[in-house]
Amino acid sequence: MRARRVFLRAAIAVLGLAIAFAAVGQEGVRIYNTAKQKLEAGERIIGATVSTADAGTYCAMANAGFDFLWIEMQHSPLSYRDVAEMIWACRGAPAIPFIRVPDATEGDIQKATDIGALGIIVPMVTTPEKMEAAVRFAKYPPQGVRSQGGGQYGALWGRDYRATANDNILIIAMIEQLEGVEAVAEIAAVEGVDVVFAASSDLRSFSGMSQGEPGYEAMVTKIHDATLDAGLVLGGPLAWRDREGFRFFQATSAAGLIRAGARVILSRPASGVAPIEGSERR
Repeated sequence: MRARRVFLRAAIAVLGLAIAFAAVGQEGVRIYNTAKQKLEAGERIIGATVSTADAGTYCAMANAGFDFLWIEMQHSPLSYRDVAEMIWACRGAPAIPFIRVPDATEGDIQKATDIGALGIIVPMVTTPEKMEAAVRFAKYPPQGVRSQGGGQYGALWGRDYRATANDNILIIAMIEQLEGVEAVAEIAAVEGVDVVFAASSDLRSFSGMSQGEPGYEAMVTKIHDATLDAGLVLGGPLAWRDREGFRFFQATSAAGLIRAGARVILSRPASGVAPIEGSERR
């Protein structure tokens, strides 16, 4: 009888542990990438482009209402030190930092993730192998080979960063060249890729065709169909926000925002009431 009671207690304890572990699994991993949350909810996200090292400008853009910031490290002189300081200066801002790395190298992606980027934008993608490498370098084991070194990521995103990073980092493949268009279905099929981005200007540059021409639109349609067939998010310039199927958008740079803001201010009728000095939102 005593042995039976011991057995029953042990069985109840095991059952309790099983229920506890199941509950943890049902709760899922903590998601702090709000841009990813919106995409998973079927919403659209917009990111402004950052190519200046000025922290004040970065913070103004990060608090302006964008979902993420497209930090431009392919076509700018920005260093990883510059970007690390900008992200840290405006930690806690609503816009999530994404970085367009110069290339899908282990060093570039390691540095980008270590300084806190939750989005890795990979340019000039023409083969699935390039995106396989990008995913591998951006993810910790067992999904990838990212090294666990130093960085400000933990102070930005929490002490559980190592356990949650793989589920929070978005991987974006940019299709810019004709070879990328031809291989887009294979690129979109790479496990770990979240977004495929149709790069409007470079599609024109590499093809010699302009938007609206049948050949150009055929390229966009091929990217569109392959991306959505793979169940991924389709991205493009903000000017394409009314195109069917697109949900990830790159907006203008700080210079473009200043020009647009100046036009709004200069065209606004006078209110007769001066703003309080120092009341401007930073």
